[in-house]
Amino acid sequence: MKKRILVAPLNWGLGHATRSIPIIHELITYGFEPIIASDGVALTLLQKEFPKLSSIELPSYNITYAKKGKHFKLKLIKDSPKLIKAIKAEKKVTKFIVETHGIKGIISDNRLGVYSKKVPSVFITHQLNVLTGSTTWLSTKMHQKIIKKFNVCWVPDIEGDINLSGKLGHINSFEIPTEYIGPLSRFENKHLNIENDLMVLLSGPEPQRTLLEDTLFSELKNYTGKVVFVKGIMEKEQTIQIKGNMTIYNFMTSNLLEKTINQSKLILSRPGYTTIMDLAKLNKKAFFIPTPGQFEQEYLAKRLTDLELVSSCNQEGFTLDKLKDIDSFKGLKSFDYHVNFKKLFALFECE
Repeated sequence: MKKRILVAPLNWGLGHATRSIPIIHELITYGFEPIIASDGVALTLLQKEFPKLSSIELPSYNITYAKKGKHFKLKLIKDSPKLIKAIKAEKKVTKFIVETHGIKGIISDNRLGVYSKKVPSVFITHQLNVLTGSTTWLSTKMHQKIIKKFNVCWVPDIEGDINLSGKLGHINSFEIPTEYIGPLSRFENKHLNIENDLMVLLSGPEPQRTLLEDTLFSELKNYTGKVVFVKGIMEKEQTIQIKGNMTIYNFMTSNLLEKTINQSKLILSRPGYTTIMDLAKLNKKAFFIPTPGQFEQEYLAKRLTDLELVSSCNQEGFTLDKLKDIDSFKGLKSFDYHVNFKKLFALFECE
């Protein structure tokens, strides 16, 4: 009988779910039976990607952003009692799932309550440092305390000086076993003819996703090139609208998304870490607009701009003219790194 591994990504945008896809594929390749556990759009996405796998709905964190970036941290603090309640609920649900589904291991991507003392539990994060401005020391300490409840931490990056996550994923010392597993992406770089001048990729919690969508629709109506616009809204059925030079999708599944990114000259998106890993794998030029007030995305965008890899600007400052200097940036490049999944999954072979 195949060993069942619970794979539980956080429902915060689509990034945590999409970077779980290559891990789920590898678990199947190595003879395990993944059980998917999440909520909201993350769960919907993985159910569409793996319709034959069992899936379980977990309690929702109900994470939303403030309308104004300066209120981002205050909103998270205000929502923290709700978050703590959800984590307690998912701990209880996880205990039940482990006992009733014969779970032999857990892989949690930033779900803080999905672990068990009875089976090996892995925590995936690119944030060993959690940036929150003046309270970074506190948020980092709190996050690391939670990670210590797991057996091992997997960081989807490489260990050396040349890396994608910068100071987010690299600290001097950490008290639990940490494995740098290399950048994760569900995509492959394919040399296809360029058919789109610009591809817009949206995702992330509301209301900021919609606010950026409105801004971009307003600006891009004067764009002369061919545009593919993916809203990042997971619904039962895929919808496609054509407005002038713009083709608008509510969402794309992996195969179509991989093909369309490969066929696009420039990608405009949030600098979510999973998006950065995907675009690096596909060697793409990009323009990033960080979510207002989200320190992690603001740091990643500034770092990549300072390294002259990707152009970026804040949400309020975006205009069509910002895309004109894109040729002076090098674009993202993939790392020649092979993930040793056999070694990583050895943790689950222990009885």
